[in-house]
Amino acid sequence: MDRLRLLGDSPSPLHPAGSEAHQLANVWWIMFGIAVAVYLVVGGLIVISSVRGRRREPIEGPSRHDDYFIWIGGLLVPALILIFVAFLTVHTGAALRAPSKNALAVRVVGHEWWWEVEYPGRNVVTANELHVPVGQPLEITLDSADVVHSFWVPELAGKEDLIPGQHNVLRFTVRRAGVFRGVCAEFCGLEHAKMGFRVIAVSPGDFAIWLAHEQHVTTVPDSELAARGELAFTSNDCAGCHTVRGTTADGSLGPDLTDVGSRARIGAESLDNTASNLRRWIENPGDVKSGVKMPPATISSDDVRAIVAYLQGLK
Repeated sequence: MDRLRLLGDSPSPLHPAGSEAHQLANVWWIMFGIAVAVYLVVGGLIVISSVRGRRREPIEGPSRHDDYFIWIGGLLVPALILIFVAFLTVHTGAALRAPSKNALAVRVVGHEWWWEVEYPGRNVVTANELHVPVGQPLEITLDSADVVHSFWVPELAGKEDLIPGQHNVLRFTVRRAGVFRGVCAEFCGLEHAKMGFRVIAVSPGDFAIWLAHEQHVTTVPDSELAARGELAFTSNDCAGCHTVRGTTADGSLGPDLTDVGSRARIGAESLDNTASNLRRWIENPGDVKSGVKMPPATISSDDVRAIVAYLQGLK
């Protein structure tokens, strides 16, 4: 995973790394080229008319040349451009929604304000990170647990809304390895701006290794401090909101934490996943994300330190 690179904080859809984003970028560049051509023609005619000035001879009425200019330049050419753009967008839209064979099924559920990621039939659930193989078609089912959200990874695909009670599907294929930043593109409440996620695209072999590891994640503490942390975690409110597979913690209000120690960031891309940031989040998450539904910790600082050690070992 060290070779993967997180792209900039402002990823551009004009640098596509996915099949859908590539087609959308092609449409954009074609429309941009048409707009530039129209601008140059109109601007050129304005310059020519300004240089030539007005005619000195009297004008007795419209000429045939004027009629041709109006019919061709004012009606025929714009109509042809609009017909071409309409055909291009409809054709591209149909291609984007076409089902693919051997697609990897992923289910993403939007919550205020984080993303639940599930691989159906594989007993793998994580949060705010989508691990996918390069070159294999993806079929991502999008649902919402509360309000309308919008799933958008600019370099991989277009936006797709998550609407309560409606199952939307996004299909695309990642074409190169990398770590791609995603955001919620629909205002969904107070912490909408802090509802990020990442798509981690790796080779099919590396993805198979990751998937097999996730299916057998160990939750056995690796130190005495972590063992104390597991006891504190499962015997307090943490276990009522979060799940850690293999333990008595089976809450569903917050993200599944079975592999939280392996995640690059916490709080839906709010903080780097370090011991100090994890402790800060547990003690008072509202300091990081105002309005977040997780309450401040009511346990001792020693228990918090132990829980941090436990969570960091969940990899």
